[in-house]
Amino acid sequence: MEKRYSYEDLAGIVETLRGDNGCPWDKAQTHGSLKPCMTEEAAELLASIRIFEKTGNAENMCEELGDVLLQVVMHAQIAKEEKLFTLEDVVHGISAKMVRRHPHVFGEDGERETNTSRWEVLKSREKEGKEWVETPLREIPKELPALARAAKVLKKADSLYRPGKDYYQDVMELEQCINRLKEHRPETEEESRKTLEEIIGDLLIHISDICRQFGLPAEQILTDRIEDLIDRLEPAPKP
Repeated sequence: MEKRYSYEDLAGIVETLRGDNGCPWDKAQTHGSLKPCMTEEAAELLASIRIFEKTGNAENMCEELGDVLLQVVMHAQIAKEEKLFTLEDVVHGISAKMVRRHPHVFGEDGERETNTSRWEVLKSREKEGKEWVETPLREIPKELPALARAAKVLKKADSLYRPGKDYYQDVMELEQCINRLKEHRPETEEESRKTLEEIIGDLLIHISDICRQFGLPAEQILTDRIEDLIDRLEPAPKP
């Protein structure tokens, strides 16, 4: 019978790989060097979900979740070696956060109500006194895909700085951007590039905001339309 590994086994395997007699590649990794790996593994996990939705076969998704988990364990092992925190600290931290942020599930009967504003209050309390916390909008990671980050920034901006902004304002501003694009008559190539970047950037922001207000994922919509474009441009592969 094939051996069944546990998550404790995985932690031990990674520790061995990072040990004196381990793998040179694994031993050389740092938090920084692993950043591209996490990006790639997360993208491959998303692809596996797409495959699952299309085929109903979850084998690839199971494998890709393992690859993402490996990245988590690798970072935790490096942090343990640096005497920063351990995998147990990671597990405890996320468990405590989930219980703390869901008083309507884990709290006393009198606390069992939930709403978005309460969720935000709980999150803000957790960040009080943390030296790494930035301003409300800048704390949204730059590492997110741009359209996804725009949606998060705009959502928070609406709640904090521009209550009442609606879809129709975005449509009007989008139309203004298109008119600016139509009327664009640069005198120099440098001026043209700078102005075009500004106008197109504004167009993308307004499109992202319109998607957000309708609850539509701009990043996924663009991905799907790219696939549709490929289908139109390329003949279907022969069976």
